[in-house]
Amino acid sequence: MRFSTLSLVFAGLLTGCASNAPTTTDVTSSDVTSFYDYQLHAPSGEAIAVNLLTPELQQADVILIGEWHTHAGIHRFQTDMLKQLSSASRPLALSMEQVTRDKQAVLDAYLKGEIGEQYFMKQSNSWPNYESDYRPLVEFAKQADIPVIAANAPKNIVRCIGRQGADYLEKLDSDERAFVAADVNTGDSPYKEKFMASMHHGKPEQTEKQFAAQVTWDETMAESIVKYLEQHPGTQVVHVAGKFHTEGGLGTAASILNRNPDLNVVVITPTAEVTSDGSDYQLEVLAPPVRYVQDANRMAAYKHLAKRNSDLQCK
Repeated sequence: MRFSTLSLVFAGLLTGCASNAPTTTDVTSSDVTSFYDYQLHAPSGEAIAVNLLTPELQQADVILIGEWHTHAGIHRFQTDMLKQLSSASRPLALSMEQVTRDKQAVLDAYLKGEIGEQYFMKQSNSWPNYESDYRPLVEFAKQADIPVIAANAPKNIVRCIGRQGADYLEKLDSDERAFVAADVNTGDSPYKEKFMASMHHGKPEQTEKQFAAQVTWDETMAESIVKYLEQHPGTQVVHVAGKFHTEGGLGTAASILNRNPDLNVVVITPTAEVTSDGSDYQLEVLAPPVRYVQDANRMAAYKHLAKRNSDLQCK
């Protein structure tokens, strides 16, 4: 086994072109001064140009690119990376957290030109930032004839797991159950420890249910990738997801290797501070702005999410 490690967007669950940006000729580190800028670094901290990728990246079976959702520099890098990898002779596929398994048919119809973008967005329940952040990825895949994997579990199922726990899976009919990984492991793990440490409110039993929902995402995305590689051996898969799902080789990364330890998995994690002692490749970008300064505003947002989730109809 060879493993080179390269979001908690749990509120949503349950609840560049700057002149100094990296270019195809940049090899040394570029200044990251705007939200359109990025610089890729090896785990050692050494700067890497996208057109001069390391053999490790070129030979990886799966490249997991973590993201801070809506970050322009990260999304720009994702498209640049996909474009660079597509120039190799090896078959390539794009896998996305942002599209769920039950929408694979409508995604394929769009890639074939059978439906238009607006219809695709409506039928696939696309994320609100699809046009600004994920359109470039999908459109490049479309014009380059790169398959796109709708990797995630349906959001309504995952939210219900967050309310009722993993036992909710037993209530699904066979068609619905097929949209979620066959095996969802909620046992103790470094990933679970990390998740629990990130939760600062709520009763322990509810936090357990929330972890079941979180890991359902990871297990389903991992299974989607591994199954695709079983059906298309020799393909390189680039998967985009929130950084909590992949960083440090945990979450989706670990779930992939639990299913196939022979796969060569590399993780790229966004960071505002490059280090020389990590295991992931590092994508240097500006840190996202602080979401809330005043506690009152933060609590108001939590209450809004809680009300929205209380209206969810589960079996």
